[in-house]
Amino acid sequence: MDVNSYLKAARLRTLPLSVSGIIVGSFLGNHSEVNSSAAFIVVSPIFWLAIFTTIGFQVLSNFANDYGDGIRGTDDNRKGEARMVSSGAISPLQMKRAMLLTSAITLCLAIVLIYLAFGRENFGYSVLFFFFGVVSIVSAIKYTVGKSAYGYSGLGDVFVFLFFGLLSVVGSYFLYTKQVEGIVFLPAISIGLLSAAVLNLNNMRDQIEDKKHHKNTLVVMLGSQKAKVYHFSLIIFAFIAAVVYVELTYASSIQYVFLIAFIPLFLNLKVVAQNILFSELDRELKKVALSTFLFAILFGIGQIL
Repeated sequence: MDVNSYLKAARLRTLPLSVSGIIVGSFLGNHSEVNSSAAFIVVSPIFWLAIFTTIGFQVLSNFANDYGDGIRGTDDNRKGEARMVSSGAISPLQMKRAMLLTSAITLCLAIVLIYLAFGRENFGYSVLFFFFGVVSIVSAIKYTVGKSAYGYSGLGDVFVFLFFGLLSVVGSYFLYTKQVEGIVFLPAISIGLLSAAVLNLNNMRDQIEDKKHHKNTLVVMLGSQKAKVYHFSLIIFAFIAAVVYVELTYASSIQYVFLIAFIPLFLNLKVVAQNILFSELDRELKKVALSTFLFAILFGIGQIL
């Protein structure tokens, strides 16, 4: 087995983005408890189990995307990182097995996380979060796999917003507090929109090949110029949601430390506005993904200091 090929298929550079929502939700959840400190979060088993479970979901999604686009031929002439199934480094059958193994490991992690967070006394919550875990696995696979793959019908952005933003932030917050507060949806919206911005850049980069292979992403449906407007909207509304949250919970100017993360995000808007060659957007993917990760850390720290 070529481990390096599987590591490439796992797309490790996407992992910081995938855990951003967990970081924000954990900071906010801990901030509402007695032990409201970054040190407490780092040693919390709930935090690390949530992190590793989310990484499992992301790796599964990346494997499924590699497999789904590979067997459809969508990745044959793609830009950016090479895909393992389309390149022949991993066979479709081998990738199926990797997806099955990843699903099993991730589900086991989710079960341990759920039990640790809710125990026996909150059985209803346990059932609900187990359902969320199963839905997350199915959604990760159905993004590009199967006749009804939602990534081929323009719904990828919706699912990224829901799972990377709302479910990730609000769900992890609930693990600590056993309650939902409406105001927590504001930073969840920020993370969801920024995650959608990363996907939008990916789809802008790949729009020529996607259109050729009938992968009707939102970018293919909108066209280049409207996709740029959409991208601007994602970044700006993510910024507004975070600012509104801080204004509503204001206690110290340190809460605005997250603004540092928006410097490269606003610079990205200039690059997107001036972009002509879609392949040049590949390097912007990393910039926006890491900026989202930075935002999550700075936003969380700003709430507890």
